[in-house]
Amino acid sequence: MRRLALGMGSLVMWAGAVQAQVQVVTAARVHTSDPARPVAEAMAWDAQGRILAVGSARELQQRYPDAKRIDASGKTVIPGLIDAHGHVMGLGYALMRADLVDAKDKNEVIARLRAFEKQLPANAWLLGGGWDQNDWPGKTFPSAADLDAAFPDRPVWLERVDGHAGWANSAALRAAAAKAPRPLDGDWQPEGGRIERVDGRPSGVFIDAAMALVGAVVPAPDATYRRQALEKATQAAVRNGLTGVHDMGVSRDDLALMKRFADEGRLPLRIEAYADGDSGALDDLCSTGLYRHAGGRLQMRGVKLYADGALGSRGAALLEDYSDDPGNRGLLVTEPAALELAMRKARGCGVQVATHAIGDRGNRLVLDAYQRVLGDAAKTDHRWRIEHAQVVAPEEFPRFAALGVIASMQPTHATSDMPWAQDRLGPLRITGAYAWQRLRGSGVKLALGSDFPVESVDPRRGLHAAVTRQDAHDHPAGGWRAEERLSASEALRGFTADAAWAAHDEASVGRLAPGLRADFVILDEDPLAIPGEQLDDLHVRSTWVDGKPVYEAE
Repeated sequence: MRRLALGMGSLVMWAGAVQAQVQVVTAARVHTSDPARPVAEAMAWDAQGRILAVGSARELQQRYPDAKRIDASGKTVIPGLIDAHGHVMGLGYALMRADLVDAKDKNEVIARLRAFEKQLPANAWLLGGGWDQNDWPGKTFPSAADLDAAFPDRPVWLERVDGHAGWANSAALRAAAAKAPRPLDGDWQPEGGRIERVDGRPSGVFIDAAMALVGAVVPAPDATYRRQALEKATQAAVRNGLTGVHDMGVSRDDLALMKRFADEGRLPLRIEAYADGDSGALDDLCSTGLYRHAGGRLQMRGVKLYADGALGSRGAALLEDYSDDPGNRGLLVTEPAALELAMRKARGCGVQVATHAIGDRGNRLVLDAYQRVLGDAAKTDHRWRIEHAQVVAPEEFPRFAALGVIASMQPTHATSDMPWAQDRLGPLRITGAYAWQRLRGSGVKLALGSDFPVESVDPRRGLHAAVTRQDAHDHPAGGWRAEERLSASEALRGFTADAAWAAHDEASVGRLAPGLRADFVILDEDPLAIPGEQLDDLHVRSTWVDGKPVYEAE
C-alpha cells in the first residue's frame, strides 16, 4: 500500500507539472472564426503552442487549475491575422529606402529625397518608392528632368507605389543605357513592358518588364542589408497583429535567407512563401518536393505567376481601351503561351498556382488558362488563386466558382484607387471592379490581404476598408460603391480562417479551436462590436505565435 501511495503521489506531481506548462488566457470575449464555437471567454494551450480547449472561464479554470493564467479582462482575443498577399523582402527594402508614400506633388518628393540623401555615402544610388502620380496636380507621369536639378550626378531610381513602374533621373538613365542590350531611344518596346518616351527618347519612366533595364544596374543589396530588411519587415508585421503572411514571389536566395532565420529561431511569424514565377525556386520544388521547415513557420508549396500589369500605371490588360487613354489596352507581363506552360509545370509538380491578374482581359486570360490546364481537376480541391481579381467582366464572375478559383483581394486597393479608378475604366466597367460581395455572391472564397509595401502592412486598415469602403479620413460618406462592403465578421474571416484555407493551412491556423496552433492577437476593442469607421484604430496589446508573445505593446 505504501508503494502504491508513493506511486499515486508521483502521478499527482507529474499531472501538476504538466498543468503548469499549460497557459490559459481569459478575456471579455474570444472570437474564434470557428463556426462550431464562434465566441468564448477563455482558451488553453500546451507547451508546444497547441490549443487544448476553448470555452468559458470557469470551465477552463476547473479543467486546468494549475495552469499559468493570462488575464485579458475587458479585452478581445481574435485569431492571428494573416495577410494573404504581401511581399516580405519588399517591405523590408521599403523600410530602408526613401519613403514617398502620400507625397502630394513632385516638390514634396524632392524634399523627402534630399532629406534621405544625407545618410548616403557619396557614390551610392538614391533609392525610394511609393510615389503615385494620381495624387499630384495634373496626374501625369514625372520625368527624369524633374529629378535632375536636385540630383545631377547621383543616380536616382524610385519605384511607383504599385511596384509596376519606376522613375529614373538622367544619371540612372545613362547607367542603364550603358548596359542595355540596345539603345533606349526609338520606338521599340521590351516584351511585357513599356518605356515612356518623348520624341523617341526615354522620359525616365519605365513600366513593368521595362523596369529591368534600370534594375540591371542598381547595385544589389549585400547580405547584411538583406538580413536587416527581413528583420525590419517581420517585426513590422507582428507589431501590427499579423501572425502569418502569404509572401508572393519569393526567390531561391530569399527563401534561403528565411530558412536561416527559421533555423536561428528568428522568424516571429509564419511565412507561406510562393515561388517567384518559373525560376529557380519553382525548379527546386519540382526536383526536391514541397518545402516545409521543421519549426512550422516557413513553407513553400506554391508559385506566383504574372498575367498583366497594374491599373494605376495603365498596365492592367483590358478588353477595351482605357477610358482615359484611347488606344491603350495595357500590358501582358507574361506571354500567354509561356504563362500556361508555367501553370502546367506547376500542376505536374503538385504546386499550387497563384496568378496576378488585375484587368478584365488579364482575369479572363487566367481563367481560360486554368480551365485548360486543370481540366477535370477543376472540380477537385486544388485551391488555385487569382491575385487581385481587380477588374472582372460580368460574365466571368460565375467562372471563379465553377473552376474552384480563390479570389485573393486587397481591400485597401479599392480605397486607394477610388479617386481615379472610374477615370481608367468608365461607368460600366467600374461595376465589375473591387467587387467583393459580387464575387462572394457567386460562391467564391475571398482571401484578404494588403499587397504590402504597395499598401500598408497594417491589417487594421484592410479591415476598415473592407467594412466601410472609405479611406483613412472616412471619405466618402457611406462608402464608395457601398453595395460591395463586407460585414465585420466577413472581413475578419477573410484575414483569418479564409486566408488560412487559401494556403491549405486550415488544419493549423486561422481559427481558435482545439488542435490548432495558438496564434492569436489581444486587442483593446472588439472588432465585431465597434463601428466600422473605428476598425483602423484598434489597439494591438500583444501578438502571439505558437502560444508565445512575439510583440507586446509598452
